[in-house]
Amino acid sequence: MNKTHDFTQGNIAKQMVFFSLPIFLTNLLQTSYQFIDSIWVGNLLGANALGAISIAAPVIFTVLSFIIGVNSATLTVLSQRKGASDQNGLIESLNAFVVALTILSVLFGIIGFVFTDPILKFLGTPDEIFESTKVYLRINFLGILFLFGYNFIGTVLRALGDSKTPIRFVLFAVILNTVLDPLFISYFNWGIEGAAYATILSQGTAFLYGVIYSVWKSKIPFTIPHLPDSKEIKRISKLGIPAGLQMMTVSAGVTAIMGIVASFGTQVVAGFGAAQRLDRIIMLPAFTLGAAVNSMAGQNIGSGKWGRVSAISKNGIILILSVSLTISAIIFFSAESMIRLFINDPKTIAFGENYLKTVAFFYPFLGINFVLNGVVKAAGAMVQVLVLNIISFWVLRVPLTYLFSKWLGAEGIAYGIGVSFIISSLFAIAYYRYGKWREIDLFEGNQETSDDKVPQKKNG
Repeated sequence: MNKTHDFTQGNIAKQMVFFSLPIFLTNLLQTSYQFIDSIWVGNLLGANALGAISIAAPVIFTVLSFIIGVNSATLTVLSQRKGASDQNGLIESLNAFVVALTILSVLFGIIGFVFTDPILKFLGTPDEIFESTKVYLRINFLGILFLFGYNFIGTVLRALGDSKTPIRFVLFAVILNTVLDPLFISYFNWGIEGAAYATILSQGTAFLYGVIYSVWKSKIPFTIPHLPDSKEIKRISKLGIPAGLQMMTVSAGVTAIMGIVASFGTQVVAGFGAAQRLDRIIMLPAFTLGAAVNSMAGQNIGSGKWGRVSAISKNGIILILSVSLTISAIIFFSAESMIRLFINDPKTIAFGENYLKTVAFFYPFLGINFVLNGVVKAAGAMVQVLVLNIISFWVLRVPLTYLFSKWLGAEGIAYGIGVSFIISSLFAIAYYRYGKWREIDLFEGNQETSDDKVPQKKNG
């Protein structure tokens, strides 16, 4: 297979940097989807339309999240298969994930489309943007399979050690989306519907490109989909369901926070939505390193090299703290001009700027969560990370956001979110050091571990 890396040997810090950079670029391009939509919608259609896509975004992610979570289980299983040099197991696991994720993406797309109205009513969507949010949301549900498809292919490539190729798919989709957005929104006068159609058409084209490239050039060992055997189904259920629930917990929490934000009116919703686009850029290094250490640790766990797993954790923490602090400083000093990219309303700009400046320097704590959770997920600790996510969002972030917003008004939203990052990082550190994730065996003893590679309970 072309351009894949063996992480079971070599310089860890160097590997981490060079493997992470393409993932970061891919994630940055991926984030630019809604970033581009927000720029065009905010400037061509105004604050109400921007508020509509701001409310729609976390709802879409909530419905997609279960599928995305199962997709993270793909990274864990395939990276361990790669580390163990188990080609037959790799082929069978690939088939099982293709079948499972295709069924789930279609199912969730249908459910989301049908129940759009009750979801938006539950969130308390303002009346003046209800219909536009509904239209944008339903069109995106129609293209959920495309979004899943090319992200799945990218995940498979990263699990096998290739983080460069997925950039091609996402870059192609972003360029196409950038061209189609103003064309559909303004030239064809399709409004907010045009932004949604531009996104799913771009993603669908990128998916087709990804399928052709991965089969003919990257030689990923895909087979004609068939019913997986019982062991693969059991493994997917054991890892995929809690991994999916992890993501649903996170995205439902984000949606709940949007409900708190919506109670302050359209201007705060639009400002928060604009800030969230930049917010995600601050999060990208953490998300990137979480995926990178998952692949790197997974290969080493598969080959039984636990000393390298510990070193991967330490290098990841050092890297995320240095990078996230730098990016946070940049965002802090340029918050106002960045918010102005999306909207011109003074009150909306003021809220978005204040939110970013408040929350920016809390993100290194979130980075610790991503790195340590990425390592323990590589071992298969999906249920345990699910519990950590429930604590992070539903015990800490949502209640603290609500309490601080009651105490300080709209400005308290940022403080509640930031304080939750600090506390949740302490839980992640505690589980990494004292949890039993090193004792998990995904393949029931089928993969060899030499005597000098026995996992140490409090390693790292």
